[in-house]
Amino acid sequence: MSRSRRLVHAAVGGVVALSCSVLTAPAQAAPEADEPVGTVRLVTEQRVTVDYPWAGASGFQWRPATGGTVTTVDYPDTVPPAHAGPDDLATGTDVVNTRDGQKVTQKHRSTGATATVPIPTGQTFRGAVGWSVLTMDGTGALHVLRSVADGLATDIPVTGLPAGARPTAYLTGGSVRRLAVVYALDGKTSVGLIDLADGTFRTYVTGDTAAPQVAFNDRWLVADWQAIRVDAEPGTEPTALSRHDARLEAVVGDQLLIGNPGFVQVGTEAALSARSLVTGAVTTVLPSSFGGIGPTLDGGALATAGPSSLDWNVHRITPDDAGGLTTEKVARLPAAATQVQGLAVSGGELFLYGATPGASYRHSGFQLDATGRPAGPQTRRSPAQSPTTCLTGDAACPQLEALGDGRVAHLWTNFAGQESVLGVGLDATTTVSAPTDGDSGGRIAGSTGRYVLYNGASGKQRIIDFPRGTTSGTTTLTRDRTAAAVWGQTLWAPGSSQGAVTGRNLKTGTTTTIATGAPCTPTDIQAVNTWLYWSCGSTAGVYDRATHRKITVPADHGPARLADGFLLRENRTTHELLLTDFHTGTATTRTLVKLPATDQNTGGSNGRWAVDRFGGHIAYLNGTYGEVSIIPSGVPASPLAQMEAQVYSPTVIGRSFPWAPVWQLNKPSTWTLTLATASGTVLRTLTGASTGAAVRPAWDGTTDNGGGVTGGTYTWKLTAHPRDGQGQDLTLSGTMTLG
Repeated sequence: MSRSRRLVHAAVGGVVALSCSVLTAPAQAAPEADEPVGTVRLVTEQRVTVDYPWAGASGFQWRPATGGTVTTVDYPDTVPPAHAGPDDLATGTDVVNTRDGQKVTQKHRSTGATATVPIPTGQTFRGAVGWSVLTMDGTGALHVLRSVADGLATDIPVTGLPAGARPTAYLTGGSVRRLAVVYALDGKTSVGLIDLADGTFRTYVTGDTAAPQVAFNDRWLVADWQAIRVDAEPGTEPTALSRHDARLEAVVGDQLLIGNPGFVQVGTEAALSARSLVTGAVTTVLPSSFGGIGPTLDGGALATAGPSSLDWNVHRITPDDAGGLTTEKVARLPAAATQVQGLAVSGGELFLYGATPGASYRHSGFQLDATGRPAGPQTRRSPAQSPTTCLTGDAACPQLEALGDGRVAHLWTNFAGQESVLGVGLDATTTVSAPTDGDSGGRIAGSTGRYVLYNGASGKQRIIDFPRGTTSGTTTLTRDRTAAAVWGQTLWAPGSSQGAVTGRNLKTGTTTTIATGAPCTPTDIQAVNTWLYWSCGSTAGVYDRATHRKITVPADHGPARLADGFLLRENRTTHELLLTDFHTGTATTRTLVKLPATDQNTGGSNGRWAVDRFGGHIAYLNGTYGEVSIIPSGVPASPLAQMEAQVYSPTVIGRSFPWAPVWQLNKPSTWTLTLATASGTVLRTLTGASTGAAVRPAWDGTTDNGGGVTGGTYTWKLTAHPRDGQGQDLTLSGTMTLG
């Protein structure tokens, strides 16, 4: 099939643009796809809180604080000791203790050495750390047990605990030589340490707090915000520390880790800080750190930190030789899935909409490569948003309409019931909006680039324009509601005679009428590239404006969604997603994929599946919570072409206000833009990749050698290469005047 085009001279904003694109025959079709090429998972922005069942010298275990599977992480650089066993307490930093009734099994992870500690009759388990097990007998006396040969254990009575003391807590910290005991006596609460080598106990801190916070290692004990050296002379008073509305998390070397504050100022996040117990200096160890923070048996600590759930990691904290701390990422924590409440795909980008604790609702994006495979992580594509108001019974709500320029449009309703059209996607902070003059209960019909087609329940149809560089849109055309579609800068709507469809240039107002052969006034019109789809309800067809062919396509199983050379429909009975390929001039239909029989979203084409009109890939909810799969159409794409352009002549130009034209193309590309003097001397060459299918360069007026430009007329030349490799490069050129 051959598609020809005349060279078109279009005046855009006072700039002459020359299109040198010739739409030749598309490349051969790829093999039919029957399996998804990739799957993405929409995750919540709430960062998971974890705890650590065990953390030692060779690795650690973590699990969600709400419960769930325990995950083990091994450090890759662990060097096992030459010998490990109960006779060497220091090697206990890598021991995992597991209790089963009156028996504790011990395993040294890096060497594999094991031991068993039987708990004598009449004693009850109170705690275990390293190679030592703490028990209490019927009189209230404490014992330290350690394994010896032949399944026996030594029993070391704990001495030094004051008479009448009532233990209330047994705590482990950053040591395998000591274990903390909190006890009540005479209306006071005290904290001391058991030396596990010989069972001696020493009280260090006494106060009025019934449940004091405690952190310790082999150098320091900090309890109830009082610090003391473990080797301090008897009778030494602890040093009072400034109290914070935060937790004493661990002592690493000479540094006290303080985290998980009870209050955080709006706009800030909790951080993990360290206070030197020697100098008193306070430093930030990890910004954006909270939740899972705690000591490790080898005297270090673990802490979760990261800017978002997409980059949330466990960090290992160890002392350095200068008395400070070092941190290292040791595990990535996966975020929890969240429900997909809307999806759209356009220009090689998948947009998903869903709730995320802490941010209300948000649009997220996934980049796809030319084959449809996910090519990057989930990224924010909007600020936090209010829930979208849905029409009663509208299972496809919220309806998302991807515009092909890196943005997605949707509707929002205010307290008065009035709708606005919102656009997001170019960054994580900007929302552009346009009112519908009090209309409500509407839908977004086919829209592309800067133009959004809104059908209001009032019976009015509006074309809303979101031009480059603006934060709000304006209604550029209001008309009675009919079947209509926008592609590029052309509005397609029924003509005055049966089967006629008229295209109106939204910039110039000029019109052209096409006889589609439809036996009615179409009730549905869609446009993609040279393809014009019409439906009369019981009959449907596609008109190819390039070859003037009239192609009959199936009209059952609506609603249909037009894409580049094919049509998508869903059989709501069998749940089959049907692809009708008509790019050769003859329509053939096949089952693309069978959708789940039930899903959380059972709407139409913007409910649980969507198609990329600017690239040809299809995305659908695969039935697993939070997941969307991508499958290619197998239909060749049209050659690269310009749909619309916003090229202008700036008054001034600079780093803060660059020249930023937009060329809306029909599919993704990589591009080169050269700026030259009127005589042809090249001043600057810019390169990049399209945003969606839109080319969005920014020139700050500097030359390639770092110089600046003055007022005058400059020429530009844009060369775009199709990312899918199908068809020829597109070359556009023109002039712009500075000043």
